[in-house]
Amino acid sequence: MKLTDNEKRDVVKLIEEGKVLPEKYRFLLFDESKQVELTWNGKSNELTKLVLPFQIIEQIDEPRTKKLREAQRSFDFASGRQISGWTNKLIWGDNKYVISSLKNGPMREEIEKHGGIKLIYIDPPFDVQADFSMKVNVGGENYRKKRNVLEHIAYSDTWGRGTDSFLSMIYERLRLMKDLLADDGSIFVHSDYRLSGRMRLVLNEVFGTDSFVNEIIWQGTVGDTSSKNKKFIKSHDTIFYFRKDSKNFIWNDVFQDYSPESKKLYKHEDKNGRYMTGGNVSNPGGGGYVYDLGYGEKVPSRGYAMPKETALQWIEEGLLLVEEGKVPTKKQYMSDGVRCADVWSDISNTRGKQVTGYPTQKPLELLKRIIESSSNEGDIVCDFFAGSGTTAHVAEELSRKWICSDLGKFSIHAIRKRMIGVQRELKDKQKDWRAFEILNLGKYQRQHYIYDKNKDDQINLEKQEKEFEDLILRAYDAKEIDGFKTIHGKKGDRFVSLGPVNQPLSRYHVDEVMSECLKNKITAVDVLGFEYEMGLFPTIQEEAKSKGLRLEYKQIPMEVFNKKAISNGEIIFHNVAYIDFKTHIKGKKLSIELSHFKAFYNDENLNINESLKNGRSKILVENGIILEKSKDKDGNISEKVITENWHDWIDYWSVDFDYESKKEFIKIQNDEGSIEEQWTGNYVFENEWQSFRGKRGLEELEFKSSEREIISGKTKVAVKVVDIFGNDTMKVMEVEV
Repeated sequence: MKLTDNEKRDVVKLIEEGKVLPEKYRFLLFDESKQVELTWNGKSNELTKLVLPFQIIEQIDEPRTKKLREAQRSFDFASGRQISGWTNKLIWGDNKYVISSLKNGPMREEIEKHGGIKLIYIDPPFDVQADFSMKVNVGGENYRKKRNVLEHIAYSDTWGRGTDSFLSMIYERLRLMKDLLADDGSIFVHSDYRLSGRMRLVLNEVFGTDSFVNEIIWQGTVGDTSSKNKKFIKSHDTIFYFRKDSKNFIWNDVFQDYSPESKKLYKHEDKNGRYMTGGNVSNPGGGGYVYDLGYGEKVPSRGYAMPKETALQWIEEGLLLVEEGKVPTKKQYMSDGVRCADVWSDISNTRGKQVTGYPTQKPLELLKRIIESSSNEGDIVCDFFAGSGTTAHVAEELSRKWICSDLGKFSIHAIRKRMIGVQRELKDKQKDWRAFEILNLGKYQRQHYIYDKNKDDQINLEKQEKEFEDLILRAYDAKEIDGFKTIHGKKGDRFVSLGPVNQPLSRYHVDEVMSECLKNKITAVDVLGFEYEMGLFPTIQEEAKSKGLRLEYKQIPMEVFNKKAISNGEIIFHNVAYIDFKTHIKGKKLSIELSHFKAFYNDENLNINESLKNGRSKILVENGIILEKSKDKDGNISEKVITENWHDWIDYWSVDFDYESKKEFIKIQNDEGSIEEQWTGNYVFENEWQSFRGKRGLEELEFKSSEREIISGKTKVAVKVVDIFGNDTMKVMEVEV
């Protein structure tokens, strides 16, 4: 330690006063201090090791034809659905917890069994000013769907301290991703001019400068061309390519098309449009061959010889041109293109038919080049900022396995529809595909929030549960009350009951609420729950009505975990949506008709009549109705209802004709380190039939399913509806055939 006495006194004094030490002491106090180090406000070397079990929400697999079943194996021959092998994974949740649970949890064993993760591509939200609202077409009008509060908070956290917040977010996730990658794996990180310089430095720190491969310039989009900007036009994004191990990796040459100028140099073109080069026939050693049938088996020419069989084969295939008095020439086709450079100007961001409506969508060709270059068929490819699902789309078409995750529920729903479409396209082409399942950390993430690390501390558990109840009541703007078992608060003239944290709100809980209401002459209660037991509605509502009780069921949003959102009054508790369907039975065959759906949404449009400017209009949601409010030049307000019919709310619906046939199991690592499977008490929704809007909108929706044969004579049918905002609701009904 090279400190003078004066410096030592200064250090002690500054520490006692709680002041920051000058930068020079960082190098004087520590002999091995790095001379070059990346720092920013909030940087931390802490790395989450949290492991949460994945909850299976749904499994989706388009049934195979007989021909495909016989070719692909490992499928149930009755239904044509996958019954073994790898299932692709679409995960809804915070990718920090998703990656940590993949890396440290039981699913890691399954990943390693299938070769490990060979490639990660991410396109994180690097634009603080970006508008991530979604355009939803309703009744021929466009409604701008804002990010839900959870996404808004997550995005705000990402940029809460500007660039420093983003760097802290991406730094921890990149470190987790590196540990999750296979030893021969690679990562591609998409960025733009706002953060590309800092992103490169973070990647250098996480992966090491020796692991850097390329800085790819993608000239896919052109920014604002206005001369008012007084600067060069923005025309590219940057994609950084790093390998986990600079000496052990996967690489396949990929090609860019020849430029129009280079194609002009070649005069030959065959009927298939392939360009050819002409020249003397050559062997690996160089030189020319002369083939003359009079010379026998081999013909010497300029020191080389050509086997007769080869020459005859080439002549038959039209590759060898033999003319009397001329040197024979062999047709040589140009390769598929030139080897790719690190500037990609041949892939446009104009997506045409690929457009899903998702604001950050990337073209298929971009991901195709990345995936083909750094993975092989059967490898696992990941994207933890999945957006519209382009990575999953391309991976499936290229016969790769995939894991994709996103925080946005709308994103997960968009990918679900997209991947069903991909399965159907591959089926039409008689090509293979894999089933995929939708997962989340759901109730287990909430369970962790409360029980965290104190499983054996009952006093602390009760304290945390109490804090959690206070949090929910505060978010709901209700006051706490005591003296009841299942009633926890009061809001206005209505009482409030909170459902359990770590399991669906059950029939038993509602029965207890009704019992307490009748005993204490309470008539109106709002029941708040994260999840509701399947099949709870609508029978429980009708039963409460018959007893003179007014029970309202509301969804507790995940946003309640953010105290900032609570203090800002941003939390909205929606009523649970209502589904109704009819059964059609012909002998042993059953089909389902969706007959009604009701949503209960409201926008935050306080004082909209005052804030709306003259001559302007706005589309908004009030009490489950989407309407357009307009104000004319004189300030008069008029309204036009857009959702005139219940089916205007439907974006997607699906049927499981034999619900409860597949139990939901989760894998948990016990204290001894071994992995156990536990039944959660729930069942996996097996998507057997579905209909959804595509580019043509509502006209593509069918409201009656195909028929299914029910051999047992009795079954439980589950119907799932996803509305135009991406929220899903399910109803279960027992049916006798």
